[in-house]
Amino acid sequence: MFILTVTYLKDLDEIDDLMPDHWQYLEQHYREGAFLLSGRQVSRTGGVILAIGDDLDTIKRIIWTDPFVRAGAARYDIIQMTPTAASGTLSAGLAAAGLHGITTIQPIP
Repeated sequence: MFILTVTYLKDLDEIDDLMPDHWQYLEQHYREGAFLLSGRQVSRTGGVILAIGDDLDTIKRIIWTDPFVRAGAARYDIIQMTPTAASGTLSAGLAAAGLHGITTIQPIP
């Protein structure tokens, strides 16, 4: 699994111009099963994507297709992790996405 942080390198007007193409990029990788979660950073300096997989080269290839990256408007930082624990709700979703062996911790009622 990967946590991808996106940092904008251009002003927000340029980012907004690229946003429709970036949304298509996100939707494609959600549909293909690579992305699980995405959103803007608070203070809108970039974004965060939670991606499934264990092949760093594949993730790098995906990143290079982002219109933000192709336009030089953003850069990615990649954190690879092995999930070991999750809340019950998230654990079920991760299992449905093909991740197994994660300890489920239920909240206190």
